[in-house]
Amino acid sequence: MDATFILSDLGLVSALGNGCAATAQALAAGDTSGLVRLEGTLPAGDVTRFGFARGVPGLEGPANTTGKPRVAALLDAALAQLAPALEMLRQTVPPERLGVVLGTSNSTMEEFTANPDTIDMAFPAEYVAQAIGAKGPAWAVSTACSSSGKVFASARRLLQDGLCDAVVVGGADAFTRVVVNGFNALEAVSPELTRPLAADRDGINLGEGAALFVLRRGTSGVALAGVGESSDAYHLTAPDPEGRGAERALRVALAAAGMGPADVDYLNLHGTGTTYNDAMECAAVARVFGARICCSSTKPLTGHTLGAAGAIEAALCWLALRGFAPVPPHVTDPVDAALAPFDLPRRGDRRTIRTALSSSFAFGGSNAAVLLKTL
Repeated sequence: MDATFILSDLGLVSALGNGCAATAQALAAGDTSGLVRLEGTLPAGDVTRFGFARGVPGLEGPANTTGKPRVAALLDAALAQLAPALEMLRQTVPPERLGVVLGTSNSTMEEFTANPDTIDMAFPAEYVAQAIGAKGPAWAVSTACSSSGKVFASARRLLQDGLCDAVVVGGADAFTRVVVNGFNALEAVSPELTRPLAADRDGINLGEGAALFVLRRGTSGVALAGVGESSDAYHLTAPDPEGRGAERALRVALAAAGMGPADVDYLNLHGTGTTYNDAMECAAVARVFGARICCSSTKPLTGHTLGAAGAIEAALCWLALRGFAPVPPHVTDPVDAALAPFDLPRRGDRRTIRTALSSSFAFGGSNAAVLLKTL
């Protein structure tokens, strides 16, 4: 892959905070307090935690007083942070040469519960394109939890094929009662803080957020070094126990970047905290990188943001690569002795990294891995 494609700017909001500075501070502290007990959404007797986005005007817990779809409020928060970069793009890039590719799984599904006519999976991309005046290609990718990992490959192709000079790329997903109850019906949610890789892990906590990057050509900064995609189609909701599709995505990302496993300084795990995902993923990672790869799951910090997870977790890698934040800490103990003994960074770990890989594995066997490198 052409290493001159750089992710030059970032707008980010999640349960860790609104903005890069707030996120970096909470990340350094390993702050899990953004995942709060969810009341009044699940059937009587069922409980879980949810990572509501912090610091977004008009969003307070599940309440939305913005007068617009909840996902739009999240996108507004990310776009506000990108305002200076977007103004510069408007001065140098014709609208027809500016693209938008966003991942989402829920889109406007919360509004759909009140009005079935409001469901629109393309809404996030259309909304951002209109907001920034982009007239180039604009579309949404919706492949469940891999959605905003796969968008990086799509955005890269727009630049490689000469269709765009810059692309706003990322993802957004918002709280929706339908999805929370769906995962509860699958018996996939944890009633307490999710515990990826722990011996007593018992499910996920969902979350919401948005991450938007500007992808363009450049000679310095954080490069989009490689993207790997695979589709194993093992099962509608369960992962392949052997992790063959996950392994393939990791290897394709490395090959696209012209790197070997030893070149990766940090891996952000998909790390959902379910028994089957963590076992599958750890087996795949160990086959590719060996047992001593530095890695962590950030799901206890953000919640599982579904279609936004790939972009948000790539953003946490971007912050570490830029030196704005430490390597994302792994905050759960004790680790399951049946899993590979990975090098798990903890709170206070200040190691320096120059390459980072973020993985996303979705329902239906849709897998993506995004490899970033400091130039």
